[in-house]
Amino acid sequence: MKICKEIYQYRQMIFSLVKKDLRGRYKGSVLGFLWTFINPLMQLVVYTFVFTYIMKAGIDKYYLYLFVALIPWIFFSSAITGGSSSIVAQKDLIKKIYFPREVIPISYVTSCFVNMLLCFLIIFPVMVISGISLNPLALLCLPVIMIVEYFLALGMAMLSSAVTVRDLEHILGIITMVWMYMTPIFYSIDMIPEKLRFVYHINPMSSVISCYRDVLYYAQVPDLTSLLEAVVLGALFLVLGMLAFGKLKKGFAEEL
Repeated sequence: MKICKEIYQYRQMIFSLVKKDLRGRYKGSVLGFLWTFINPLMQLVVYTFVFTYIMKAGIDKYYLYLFVALIPWIFFSSAITGGSSSIVAQKDLIKKIYFPREVIPISYVTSCFVNMLLCFLIIFPVMVISGISLNPLALLCLPVIMIVEYFLALGMAMLSSAVTVRDLEHILGIITMVWMYMTPIFYSIDMIPEKLRFVYHINPMSSVISCYRDVLYYAQVPDLTSLLEAVVLGALFLVLGMLAFGKLKKGFAEEL
């Protein structure tokens, strides 16, 4: 594809924007980059307390069960909500110079992805402390799962950023909140009634979360069906996002 070649030619610009975003994200904060770890840890503490002692999920080592799903979800949610406003945030740049507009959501999602990778530095020590054995064969699948989620998040960010220029930004917070509770992050998919499980199979994040749990909680190679579902849905959403973005980007400069 011509656009892929063009994006590759502007790879240095993507790198620069990612670097700028990572540096500026917590600039001026006393704790600085430590907020990358503090934010998910605080959410983990709250959700673990609620679902262990109040809702009583009844899942062994629930903190780890939740943590290995929460970190990928935070990345995905941030990519959609933050990516949605990325075009508007860079409107001055768009009006001044030519470059493939896809560079902006790509750089934002990549920045969020780097943040997620840093958070995984916490997950592995927690696994060891919890007595979860590291399965080398299963861990080989982890990069595949991460790449699939990256493409899924990128596709959604492309779509949301193109549409948000047309004033749909405000409902995204509600959409991601509903999506979070419709994804088996806080609970097991076994708790869902059989007749409703088809809803979770058409939710792309259900397969992704299931694969992360297989590797990091159950220490086993992901179920092939779940992994295949994740790959197919990730590719589908990326194509849809790219097509929608490509069709709508022509009017960005006039609408901003």
